[in-house]
Parts: sequence; C-alpha cells; structure tokens
Amino acid sequence: MATNKPLVLVPGGTGYTGRSIVNGLLKSGNFRVAVLVRPTSVTKPATEELKASGVEIRVGSLTDDYEKLKQVLQGVDILVSAVDFRVLGEQRELFRAAKEVGVQRVVPCDWATPGARGVRVLTDKKLEIHDYVKELGIGYTIIDVGWWMQLYLPLPLRSKVAQTLKEMSWSLYGSGETKNLLTNLHHIGTWVAKIIADPRTLNKYVIIWEDEATQKYAHELGERISGDGDALKAKRILVSEEQVKKDISEGGAAFAKDPNNILAASKYMGGQYMNSMHFLQENTLENAKRLGYLDARELYPDVPAQFLEEFAKEFYSLPEPGESRLRDW
Repeated sequence: MATNKPLVLVPGGTGYTGRSIVNGLLKSGNFRVAVLVRPTSVTKPATEELKASGVEIRVGSLTDDYEKLKQVLQGVDILVSAVDFRVLGEQRELFRAAKEVGVQRVVPCDWATPGARGVRVLTDKKLEIHDYVKELGIGYTIIDVGWWMQLYLPLPLRSKVAQTLKEMSWSLYGSGETKNLLTNLHHIGTWVAKIIADPRTLNKYVIIWEDEATQKYAHELGERISGDGDALKAKRILVSEEQVKKDISEGGAAFAKDPNNILAASKYMGGQYMNSMHFLQENTLENAKRLGYLDARELYPDVPAQFLEEFAKEFYSLPEPGESRLRDW
C-alpha cells in the first residue's frame, strides 16, 4: 500500500537541486514525498507544479520555533535538505527536532564537491553541520555530487545570457588538465532515491558522479559539438592560480564589509571553489575515496551514468544552454 512507503521531506524542494531530488524520488515510486515551503511561496507556480505531481506541501521555515518544526516533521521518515546556501547554519534546529520526533535518517545540504576544512567557507559550514548531526546521534547520510555538467561546458557564442556568465564559462583554470567529478543536475534524484533506501549508506558519506573529466576536454567538446569551433576557442580566458587567489582575497574583503553584496560573495566563494577544484584537485574520485566517501557508481551499477560527451550533445541542442548556469549552491 502507498501509505506504507517511507515519507521523505525535502526542504528546498523548489530549487534546482531540490527539484531534481523530488523528481527522482517520485520516479522511483518507492516514497511518499513532501516539500517544505515558506508561507510566501505557497502560491508560487513551482509549488503548484509540485502539488500537481502528487507532492505534499508542508508550510514552514527553518527559522520557525522548535515546536512548529516538530509539527512540520510529524510522520517523516527521512529528511533530505536542499536549502539555499545562505541558510546552511539554520538547519540545526530542524535536525534537533527531527531527532526528537523520530526521523530515521537525515541528509544535510551538501550537493557539491568534496574537500577538507579551511579551503572554502561554505564547505566549512557544511562540515560544522555534519559534526552537529553526529553529536545528535541521529542516522545520517552525507551526499556530494561533484560539479554540475551544466556548469562545466563553455557556452556557445549564440547564448543570450549576461556577458559575465559567458565569460565564466569560457574561463580555463591553470592548464585545464585537472580532472573533476561531474554529474548531470537532472540525474541527482535518481541516485538519491537509491542511496536513502540503502542500509549500507546509513551513517556514511556517498559521492555521486557520472564522469570524471578535465576542463580542457570539456572546452574541446564544446568547440566541436556547439559548431563554433575555433571561434569559441578564441574566447577562452586563461586564469592563473595567482589570479584566483587575488579574487578570493579581494572578494573576501568586500564580503566582510557587506555580506549582502552578491558580487563580492560570488568572487570570494566562487574563487574558493575554483581553487579547490582546479588547483588543489579536491574534486576527484581519488580524493573523495581518501576522505571516506562510498562510490555511488560502485554501489549501484544498475544506474546508467552519462558521459560528458553525451551530455554535451543534449546541452548544445537546447534553445538557451546558459539558463542552467544560474546555480543554487
């Protein structure tokens, strides 16, 4: 019976990653799915779409008082967080309430690239949440996904998105020879449905990935498959390690003065990600395994993994590939 299926609550289920997770859970047919939305978002089209697909809508916010959070979590078996990066620290009370009401497993908001402390402020916040969840003694699974394929390919010349976004996509860091773990954003939920139903992943870290490729290879694919060839190659912007460190320093100083400065936050935190991926080589399968992650492709060989070249053919056939570069970290 459907009512016997585990109930999964997804805070942030209307965001890019959240929607992928919700879609994957629904497609699996193994879960009842609920999404936590703020009162101001109840009537938004994204919420209406979720309701139409059979998702239960629960109204609340991470900043609600403890008793309200417990009410929101009633009957929930698994909590999968995909909240905005700006409220990562506000997950604590939600997890504390989850522990009290009997939620069996929580998945904190990670959904990015693996790495050590002291390199990225966002990763440090996530690691603090990991520590808190472990202290609570609630069952958990940590899931990272590498970097989105949607963000790894250079945008074609025909793209109408902002010039800054195009230039970001045309940037090649260092030699471009560092490998990075990549996942198609739209496939994340398929893997999550497997992971959260698997007793082997309880109290473990899992890395989702579909391909591991260098940035130079991604640019070569783009030049060939987009049809822009040498004209796109001529747009490449070579970015040195020194330039990235300068961006981190300048962006960090501006962000410290005004945490609401989005451009400063992007320069600071984005620079930290580029340093981690392209110069420190943290987003590799070798590093993920060294950090203790289980390999999703080894756990679930039945799930087809998409290679970057196959994805690139889909990407460049889109009317506007640049729309996918608006990322919710």
